[in-house]
Amino acid sequence: MALIGDGSAMYTIQSLWTMAREQLDVTVVIFDNRSYRILRGELNNMGGPEPGENASRMLDLDGPELNWPAMGLAHGVPGVAVDTLSGFEQALNRANATAGPSLIALRI
Repeated sequence: MALIGDGSAMYTIQSLWTMAREQLDVTVVIFDNRSYRILRGELNNMGGPEPGENASRMLDLDGPELNWPAMGLAHGVPGVAVDTLSGFEQALNRANATAGPSLIALRI
């Protein structure tokens, strides 16, 4: 299992193709909060003023909204998006019962 935030996943999306090509038995869980949250934290740590509208937009991942299952499928990895813990449990059980890579986008 690989756990990753959506901002980090945008930097490493090509890893899905490698997982599909090599038929790696990896379930990728993307914590989809629609934000580069780590960068927001670093900006706050610098102690400067609140970012303006344009700077704030650069830290968001919601315009347009990312379709993680579609991106997974485009790289050969089936995926699903869920927004509840019960949905996550069901998706994780399906992924664990299926050989090869899978993707679960957990909207938080």
